[in-house]
This record gives sequence, structure tokens and C-alpha cells, in this order.
Amino acid sequence: MDDNLPPLGTPPPPIPPSAPPPPPPIILAPAKPRPAKSGLGWKIFALLLLIALIFTVCRKNTHIGQKPGRALQQGEQPLDEILVEDNGSQNKIALIEVEGVITSSPISRTGRSIVDSIQDQLEAAGRDPHVRAVVLKINSPGGEVLASDEIYNSVRDFQTGYHKPVIASMQTVAASGGYYVAAPCQWIVANEMTITGSICVIMHGYNYRGLLDKIGVRPDVYKSGRYKNMMSGDRREDEIPDEEREMVQGLIDEVYGKFTNIVATGRQLSNTQNKGDGQKLASDWTEYADGRVVSGKQALKIGLVDELGNFSTALDRAMDLANIQNADVIRYEEPFGLGNFLKIFGETKTSALKVDLGLEMPKLEVGRLYFIAPTTLP
Repeated sequence: MDDNLPPLGTPPPPIPPSAPPPPPPIILAPAKPRPAKSGLGWKIFALLLLIALIFTVCRKNTHIGQKPGRALQQGEQPLDEILVEDNGSQNKIALIEVEGVITSSPISRTGRSIVDSIQDQLEAAGRDPHVRAVVLKINSPGGEVLASDEIYNSVRDFQTGYHKPVIASMQTVAASGGYYVAAPCQWIVANEMTITGSICVIMHGYNYRGLLDKIGVRPDVYKSGRYKNMMSGDRREDEIPDEEREMVQGLIDEVYGKFTNIVATGRQLSNTQNKGDGQKLASDWTEYADGRVVSGKQALKIGLVDELGNFSTALDRAMDLANIQNADVIRYEEPFGLGNFLKIFGETKTSALKVDLGLEMPKLEVGRLYFIAPTTLP
């Protein structure tokens, strides 16, 4: 007998529990490879850059709608001649636009102002022997005194130097500075509903000393001359000497006097050039030169314009004054080059809501003189 056996009647030892089966292995799906970046944005940019480069090269040799032109003079801005109306004629009438507020600030990507642009276009029209007349298409409430005066001088000198008539075609608004640039033109056409006139000068400013006193701010000013802080808005009324007010008003009156003289001289000269045709200034026209705006129909009665009509009327009058039967209508524009294209990507602008009222509202700067219609003041 085996001594290691348990005695009879001894219950069998408990069977140890079996170990739980191992969990099934987790099979992970193979990771999808990330697609390589296609660089689509750079491809589009490179394509646009190539197109702009080809476009620039092509425009150096052929211009859209352009007939064989003249050589550029030293320092003159290159311009493309665009055919607006093809009448199969060698004669041309150049269309030049005065649009929006007249300012010396840059208005184009090339950094040139409306004054620079108009001067370049007049120079191009003057040097082209096929351009027989210019139509100045004006849609402007006016603007800076100096900028308006520079355009006036350019129009006057163009007619004197090249002996080619300039016909003003007034659109929706041609008031104050807008009329100032029309005054030297040999003939002025306006629609009967055109807003014009507003022969006036304005200088704008704010006095905010009352607000400073309320919030406890006191300005400390050190100056070398009595009138050094003229037009400053941080002075009380009793701190502004009467002599200063007289000086500012005298400056405005001087500029206003030049404005009225420009109108009288321009209308008299055009009447002489037109041999009595057109309208003469009424004897009481200065009564309307008090800043008020008038319609084109009223302006005709006063003698501020020569004829009522539209743009086609101005073109017909241009051919009549140039003694031609037919002419192509052209305009000028700055060529779109590679530099302009690259500037588009270099500009960063803040998004803003802009309401289009037909004309950009001017922002009057303190201390500047303006020829501007009262209906457009802020």
C-alpha cells in the first residue's frame, strides 16, 4: 500500500479554477498614408505670375485698341491709348475724366494723384497730332483748393499751348472745385439736372475745449509766436483773438476772390473764342456765387454753362469747335504691369462695410482750404 495515499473517506482535493481564456488580439487597421501636399496655392500663384509677365511683355509691343502712337518724353508717365468709339477716322477726341473728390493724395497703385493723371493725359493729347479736341468729363463735388487750381492751370495751358479746344461735359455733380476746373474750358455742357455752382471756399475745424474741461484735461502750450497755434481746437472762445479770426477770414476771402475772377475771366475768354456763341455771364451772377448749388438749367440762365445736353452733345460740340466732321473717341489709362500685379499681393486691407452713394464722401482736414459743395460736407 502506498503510504502517500489519503485515508479512505477523505474527500478529493478541490480542482483549481481554470485560467480565463486570453482576450482576442486587437487588430488595428493599417494607417492610411497622408497624401503629400500638392502645393496647389503656389501653383496658382506661379501661373498668375506667368500670365502677368506674358501680359506685360505683350503690352509693350501691342496695346489694346491702340493706333501707332508717339514716343514718350523724358519723365512722362507711359499711358495706353484705348479706343472707346471707332468711327474709322484718323482724327481723335480724347476723353479725360475728373471723377470723385479732387485731391493731391495718391489715387492709383503707382502713387500718382488725380492731378498727375490729368496732367499726363493732357500732355499725351497735346503731343498727338491726331487728337483734335479734348472732352473733360466731370463728375466731382470739388475738393482741395491747390489740387483744383493745378488742374485749372493745366487745362488753360493746354488750350493756349496746343491750340486745341477743351469741352467740359458735366455729369451728376460738377460743383465748387468741379466747376473751378471747368471754368477755363472753351465750351461747357451740362445736363439740366446737373448739380453745379457752389462757388465758395471753406475751412473746417472743431473746438473741443469744452469736452477737455469736462474730463479734467488742460492743454499746456509753449509757442514762439502769438499765432503759432492758430486754428487749434483746444482753446476757449475768449482765448481766440479777434485779429486771428480776421486773418483766417481774410485768407478765405482772398481765395474766394480768385475763384470769382477765374470764373469771370474764363467765361469772357470762351465767349470771345466762340465769337459770341454760347452764354455770357449774367450781370447779377455774383449774387449766385455765395456757395449755393444750382441746376444745369439755372446755370445756363446765369451764364455758367454754354449748352444743355449730355455726353454725346459734348462730343458733337468738340468736333464742331475742332472743325472736323468725324473722329474716333479715345481715352488713356496707366498700363497694368508686373509691378502693379505684385502690389496686389503686398497690400493688406481691413474688411469694412462700404455704402456706395455714387460719390466718395470727402474727409476734410483741419486747416486746409477746400472748394467743395455743401451737400457733400460731413
